[in-house]
Parts: sequence; C-alpha cells; structure tokens
Amino acid sequence: MIFLGVNIDHCATLRQARYRDATADGGAVEPDPVAFAAAAERAGADGITVHLREDRRHIQERDVWRLRDTVRTRLNLEMACTPEMTALALKLMPAFVCLVPENRREVTTEGGLDVVGNRDRVRDCVAAMNAAGIKASLFIDPDAPQIDASADLGAPFVELHTGAYAHAYFTPRRAGEFERLRAGAKLAHARGLTVNAGHGINYENIAEVRTIPHLYELNIGHSIVSRAVFTGVEEAVREMKRRANLET
Repeated sequence: MIFLGVNIDHCATLRQARYRDATADGGAVEPDPVAFAAAAERAGADGITVHLREDRRHIQERDVWRLRDTVRTRLNLEMACTPEMTALALKLMPAFVCLVPENRREVTTEGGLDVVGNRDRVRDCVAAMNAAGIKASLFIDPDAPQIDASADLGAPFVELHTGAYAHAYFTPRRAGEFERLRAGAKLAHARGLTVNAGHGINYENIAEVRTIPHLYELNIGHSIVSRAVFTGVEEAVREMKRRANLET
C-alpha cells in the first residue's frame, strides 16, 4: 500500500488572498486549512503536510500549532534547513519533517535540496531530528550524488522531487524523467532509505507515478485542493487515494 500525505498549503494560499492581515490575531477567516486537514483525514488521508515558509506566504505558525493539536494521523512539517526552523520543529515535535530548499522568488518549491552542497547544515539538522525522535526526510532530485549524500548523513527518508517529470509529462522528455525517478528510487532503497515522492503529482500522472518501485508515501497538495473546489475535500482525497493504490 502507498500512503497518501495531503499537503494543505494551497488551502491557506486561498485564505491569504483575502485575509492576509486577519490571520495574525486569529480572527474568523475562510477557508480554514485546519478544517481542510480534518476533512482530508476523514476521507482516508494518511498524513497532513504543511510548509511553513520563511515569508509565511500561506501557512502561518498559528496553523501549525493548531494542526499539532488536531491532526489524528501524522503531521509532516516541510521546512528550510535553518536554525530558526530547526528550533521550531524541536518545540512542535511533528511526526515527520521534510527539509526543502526555499527561494523567495518561487511560487512553490522548485527543485530539490542540494544535500551535496550543504552537507554540514543538513547533517546538523538531521542529527537534531533523529535525536528528538522526529523522522527526517530530504526533498531531493532523483540523482545518485544527492541520494548517496542523504544516506551518508543519516536521513531515514528521502522524498524524490517529481516536478521535472510532471512538467515533462506531455513532452518527449517524459520517459527519461520517469526513468530517473525509477533509478533513483531503486538506489535510495538499496542505500537503506525509505522512499517518498512529491511535487506536481495529479489525477492523471499518478497512474504512472505509483509504479515507481519501493514507494512508501506520496505527498500531494495542489491537485487535491484544485479538485476539492469542484467535488469537495473528502471526495477529492478518496479519489486520489484510490488511484494511488489501484492494482498494477
């Protein structure tokens, strides 16, 4: 079985479009990402993922603390590999953290974390999470040097960045990008890493994504939030979970 983590960031994006100033004091605002998370869990989500960005463009700290107290499955905090976020994670104590790169100019995370080029920072953060009993994942491109470095630094999980594959889906590059993911998953598994995947996965390309070997969990957000606009949260989550676990 492949687990489904539902990323609720873009529910918060919609809220912030109207209520950017109101969230600081906890005023009544909509849509509430915490309510979205609860509906996703009712529909069978195996975990809830949020990215607390440095610029707080969507998820706010108040959201994260409320989720810590209400999520019944497991909370996965996506975060930059910084002392500030490390300290917050150690106070929050989510079940999982996923270390991701951040660029203020990007709309959403584009590209994987450069573990090779940031070995010391990543090692320190992973060690702190391991010591606290928080399971750390590194969001990386499916390339051998990044996978090897992740294993060498003691990360128990990697999340393979599927964005390049998703962007290439309707182009001749699709086969090559998919093979990168397959090879990356095989290498990660061989190095003792548990393999997750995420970014750009939707209701169409999931049919191929779910055949990547050794998958433990898929983290999917934008596509589910988009579908929920038309069908409601629970139906959107049920449909994605069903597609993730169809017989191959």
